[in-house]
Amino acid sequence: MFKKFIIHTKKGIKCIVLLGMAIFLILSAIAFLYKPTYCVLIKGEEVGYTADRTNLQQKINNYIENGEENKENVAFVQVENLPEYRLCLLKKDITTNDNEIFNKIKEQGITYYRYYAIAENQEEKAYVSTFEEAEVIISSLKEKNSKNMDNISIIEKYQADAKDLISSEEAISKLYVEKQQVTKVAKEEKTIDSEEVKETMGTVNTATTTSKAKAKIGLALIKPVSGTITARFGAGSNIRKSLHTGLDIATSTGTPVVAAASGVVTFSGNKGSYGKMIVISHGNGVQTYYGHCSKLYVPVGTKVTQGQTIAAVGSTGNSTGPHLHLEVRVNGVAYNPQNYVY
Repeated sequence: MFKKFIIHTKKGIKCIVLLGMAIFLILSAIAFLYKPTYCVLIKGEEVGYTADRTNLQQKINNYIENGEENKENVAFVQVENLPEYRLCLLKKDITTNDNEIFNKIKEQGITYYRYYAIAENQEEKAYVSTFEEAEVIISSLKEKNSKNMDNISIIEKYQADAKDLISSEEAISKLYVEKQQVTKVAKEEKTIDSEEVKETMGTVNTATTTSKAKAKIGLALIKPVSGTITARFGAGSNIRKSLHTGLDIATSTGTPVVAAASGVVTFSGNKGSYGKMIVISHGNGVQTYYGHCSKLYVPVGTKVTQGQTIAAVGSTGNSTGPHLHLEVRVNGVAYNPQNYVY
């Protein structure tokens, strides 16, 4: 029995050795003929091979985030179908084709450009590359006392077609409108504080242009109502298409709304999603908006003092409950009211 066991053991060892040698030879043949690499697929279709998956994907990601190097003002590139990678063995006589794969990605890419439109009454008049340039244009028009100042706004744009950008100086020259000299009549008893206020009577700028900066308004605002802040500046919502341009303060219907600062009422009435709204102009392009009111107590042209009751809280327009929608705008651009009050 022992001899038989020894014989079977020796045979088993020989089989294991032979099997190990066979596996070694097969692996050696594979290593000689093939190399491990990644098969690249787009929409399930094989488009090539890459030896460095990480480097190729990083190159694609950089293209999506920044676009091509020779194009300016690129916001991002939209690529609908990104590549998939599968580990495989490739014959050594077949070469990888990273550049060809990358070019296939670029073929389906849609480049989106970011620029800033200077609009007059929401009609786009000129385009510049940065928000800083747009602010310089607004500031220069204000310094020149341009007649159309209160109707000028900045709109941030993301589009697939590149616009012809112009310099700040060209934009100022294109947009500037000289004011007509007004001769005051001695018998005139009722006057309006400034041409700026006069030209905005009965109109309201509802552009969704916003800025996270803190503009100098030269005013000390007070709270128009006391309540709970339910929607902050810049917040998104399923009832709005754009980011929030103001601050929502919830309180009961009928609560008195007071003027945050002295000024002249330049709008008083219904305004679409704002519902019943009051707009007060404070000079130097500064305005405060009071939206979703239930009642309006002051008509257009009324001079109001800080703390004077101008309306009552309601839920008119695009509203889900009684609250005051407060905006602070400078030259049509909405700024965070919490930079100045609350």
